[in-house]
Amino acid sequence: MLAHLTLNARKTTIGVLAAFALAASGSAYSAPKTVLVVGDSLSAEYGLARGSGWVALLEQKLKAEKLDTRIVNASISGDTTSGGRTRLPALLARHKPNVVVLELGANDGLRGLPIASAEDNLRSMIKLSQQNKAKVLLVGIHMPPNYGRAYTERFTGMYKELSAQLKVPLVPYMLQGVDLVPTNFQADRMHPLSTAHPVILNNIWPQLAPLIKQ
Repeated sequence: MLAHLTLNARKTTIGVLAAFALAASGSAYSAPKTVLVVGDSLSAEYGLARGSGWVALLEQKLKAEKLDTRIVNASISGDTTSGGRTRLPALLARHKPNVVVLELGANDGLRGLPIASAEDNLRSMIKLSQQNKAKVLLVGIHMPPNYGRAYTERFTGMYKELSAQLKVPLVPYMLQGVDLVPTNFQADRMHPLSTAHPVILNNIWPQLAPLIKQ
């Protein structure tokens, strides 16, 4: 009789533990994800009405697709890879993102800063994000041709090399399909109008979606 009761007690304990584990796994699966966007003016809605940039459009898209995802837009107009590298540790600690979108480098290029420094900064940011268990999407940009062929090709190649070496997905050029139409830009001819931001999101989404949906 005692052995029978002991066996039943063990079965009950196992059943409770199994149910607890199943509930815990279900809770973890349904937990909302956090996407941290670390970028410059192209992601910070420079010159635009709030809520009209590609990051805001991404948030709307996720809600429409019923993907439980929180967007943290930590982009700052004028930011460089050095600035992003300095800010990233605190951002990771505070928001604990599942996905980090790195959209930086344009201001390094426009200021003619050393490409090696920009590459080192981005590499450090990617590795730090990965060490914090976040998946990374690298978003590239091109330099205007007046910077010279050697500089522009090396600048573009920087993103490709980082993507290949650190095994992170890459959006080669976020302004693909935008840059060839002058009317897509604000008066400074550098920052896209809100009407161009759906195109930017369409350039980014195919690489970002798998990271969010995994």
